[in-house]
Amino acid sequence: MPFSPYKISFLLTLVSGTLLSISSSSWFTAWIGLELNLMSFIPLISSKKNQLPTEASLKYFLIQALGSAIIILSSTLTLLYPQLALLLVSLALLLKLGAAPFHSWFPQVMEGLSWLQAIILMTIQKLAPMFLISYLSMSFYTHTPIFLAAVFSATVGALGGINQTSLRKILSYSSINHMSWMLIAMLINETSWMIYFFLYALITSSVALYFLSIQSYFFFHLINSNTTPLTKMISILSLFSLGGMPPFSGFIPKWIMIQEMISAGFFFALLILLLSSLVTLYFYIRLSLASISISYAQSKWSLTFFFHPTSIYSPLSSMMNLFGLLMPSALLIM
Repeated sequence: MPFSPYKISFLLTLVSGTLLSISSSSWFTAWIGLELNLMSFIPLISSKKNQLPTEASLKYFLIQALGSAIIILSSTLTLLYPQLALLLVSLALLLKLGAAPFHSWFPQVMEGLSWLQAIILMTIQKLAPMFLISYLSMSFYTHTPIFLAAVFSATVGALGGINQTSLRKILSYSSINHMSWMLIAMLINETSWMIYFFLYALITSSVALYFLSIQSYFFFHLINSNTTPLTKMISILSLFSLGGMPPFSGFIPKWIMIQEMISAGFFFALLILLLSSLVTLYFYIRLSLASISISYAQSKWSLTFFFHPTSIYSPLSSMMNLFGLLMPSALLIM
């Protein structure tokens, strides 16, 4: 995604659409913000030179247009069947979000994007639907589909990434799994899911930026990457942080959510989410062990360099993922 003037203008419009949806006082204004966000993201991911981004942009447009059409349909049913309208709005927002069982489009769209476009899809594009879901009045018709979507997302995100060799699909299923934690957090309080989303966005962006820096898109690219041992070690620790292994930064939001779910009595959902997190941590460890045990052949000349040109994102990645190690020390000082 080259930084041309029209790309920057579309990016600004995309952020403006998200902010409009979040700060809107009516569902009509929120719908306008979602459409503005959609029409700004399509030019950012489409390409004349490659067929994969064009196919991904078409899939993304069709799914998001279907979600918007369901929101328009629900607006016609508001006066006659208000509970049904709330149910349709929640299902449409879950479809736009890519939560299970409406998740099948998300890994396919991710597979056709570059890493910078994937970061936008995994972070900024999830903001508006998630805020709108949190604004819904929690009745039986909205609480139940959100709870079921969270349980399905945890299961699908864990099992879907096991046999994947594409790093973009692995991160997409990881995003679906993290989405389950945020959906459960919405049912408890707003502060928890905002903290979780902020840390999730930082950690996911750092891992994707590292993959961008070494130009890795598949499993064998990560194994054969010609990087320094320090850079490879930082990437492994970043994956552990994304999986939520203590004491890295990714464990902090899960720790908060575990305490909140125990206090709220979500014991069954907590069991499902913890088991799914163990499965996601399994395929992160599988990636890490393969990259450690299988080393790319390097000449002695390349090993004498202390700084590698592909390791520019290593300080960023380490800062975002390893500050969780400093949290106990900070608490002791306080």
